[in-house]
Amino acid sequence: MRRLQIAVVGFGRLGRACVNEVRANVDLELVGVVRRSGSPSTLPAPLGGVAVTGHLRDLGHVDATLLCVPPGVATDIAREILQLRSAIVECAQLQSDALERHYAAIAAAARNHRVPAVIGAGWNPGILPLFRYAFEILVPRGHTTLSARPGVNLHHAEAAKNLPGVHDALVAELRDAEGRMKRYVYAQLDAGVDPAGVEAALAADPLFAGEESLLFPVDSTAALEQEVNGVLLERRGSAASGAHQNLLLEARFEVETFAARAMLDAARRLDQLKPGAHLYTIRPRG
Repeated sequence: MRRLQIAVVGFGRLGRACVNEVRANVDLELVGVVRRSGSPSTLPAPLGGVAVTGHLRDLGHVDATLLCVPPGVATDIAREILQLRSAIVECAQLQSDALERHYAAIAAAARNHRVPAVIGAGWNPGILPLFRYAFEILVPRGHTTLSARPGVNLHHAEAAKNLPGVHDALVAELRDAEGRMKRYVYAQLDAGVDPAGVEAALAADPLFAGEESLLFPVDSTAALEQEVNGVLLERRGSAASGAHQNLLLEARFEVETFAARAMLDAARRLDQLKPGAHLYTIRPRG
């Protein structure tokens, strides 16, 4: 099996995540990392054997170049890489008009040099807007709320810890589009405890009365507290949508790791794409 030859441009948090993900996949081969002049010529352990250069052309042939540079320089570097006729995948976090100009510049360069480019292949832009769009397709009439990091209520968390079968707990709270409070109880349960029993005890607790509370069993609340990124995406249908049309996405993760995985998914599709820019989307390969 021929492995896909990958280069990574930039070695910040996203670049590191991409390097680690490439090395973790047997169908991919890391050709090298491109870093700006003045950066160290080697990578820290255990990546010391990875080739490091100041320019992509020094790495020879690559099938895909993952662009992992700051947003302010992403457009110019993307154009330089496309001039070398190297296909790119990028996920620059720019806003509104700046993002549109960035995409337009990449599209023009990709057409001129007859190579494919996948744009917006990360977490946001990338996967998160696709989740939101899917929720709105499935529940066309309603309200969407998005919280990047739900607030933790220590008082309610202490009460949840005292429920039978709960070893430890965190409670996040968020108001929905109608202003109603919802509580998300992340509970580390004792061995063998049935979550249904904990849910019943939660519903019967006066402190949680009058507000919807959702239980999420977790392996470790201590590990959960250390997670620096999270998202709560909720789509609540209106009366016109029909009964029980509510969707919830709750996640905690490392943004860079998710973005890197989306970029690699896009890289694997490059050989199926025509020259020009293609907005990242999710679909089965093959």
